[in-house]
Amino acid sequence: MLTQRNDYQQAYEPSYQANTMVQTFMAKVFSWMFLALAITAFTSYMFAGSESLMGLLVNTQTGSMSILGWVVMLAPLGFVFFISFKFQSMSKGMLTLLFLIFSVLMGMSLSFILLAYTAASVFSTFVVTSGTFGLMAVVGYTTKTDLTKFGSILMMGLIGIILASIVNMFLHSGTMEYVISFIGVLIFTGLTAYDVQKLKNIGMAAGPYQGAQMDKLSIMGALTLYLDFINLFLFLLRFMGNRR
Repeated sequence: MLTQRNDYQQAYEPSYQANTMVQTFMAKVFSWMFLALAITAFTSYMFAGSESLMGLLVNTQTGSMSILGWVVMLAPLGFVFFISFKFQSMSKGMLTLLFLIFSVLMGMSLSFILLAYTAASVFSTFVVTSGTFGLMAVVGYTTKTDLTKFGSILMMGLIGIILASIVNMFLHSGTMEYVISFIGVLIFTGLTAYDVQKLKNIGMAAGPYQGAQMDKLSIMGALTLYLDFINLFLFLLRFMGNRR
């Protein structure tokens, strides 16, 4: 009986340790993500509600964007590429700083959208986005289906809607914009489940990574889910948002 109990412990403890490691890693990922979203939301609210702050981004006399406004609009994309390519060589402190600055810049950029849509429709869209994101996160974490093949299809679709959006900048087609938005919602809904499963697998294999390296991986995971959430919100806002 003692031998059977020891055999059970040997089989159970690695599984328990793996589950604990995954839960700890995912908790860090979502903590960083929620912090970034909170910073973005607060920054957006502050800029959208202050004429003096918005005056830094937009020339109030001509209605055109200032140099800072263009920087705010374009810098987040540059931050994403820079962080993605350089995070392994960065220190944890530098990666954390850049991630937080990125969150602020995104908040400043999204303040333009808060001015374009009513507060009620922005709030209702945020609630729907949160519910959809949460549901797909649970699906991605709990499903036994390997979503890798779906991830490849979704990434191809993402490239497609990026190219279609660039083309529509010149065509100004309302129908095409509607189709792009609909496909965008589907893509980022699927990517949420795919990315959560991918991060869960990273957490299971993260045994060799501890301390600062684990924290860096959790920040990168938070950046991935943050982008899924923001893009899902923006595409849903095109359907649900009421313009002022």
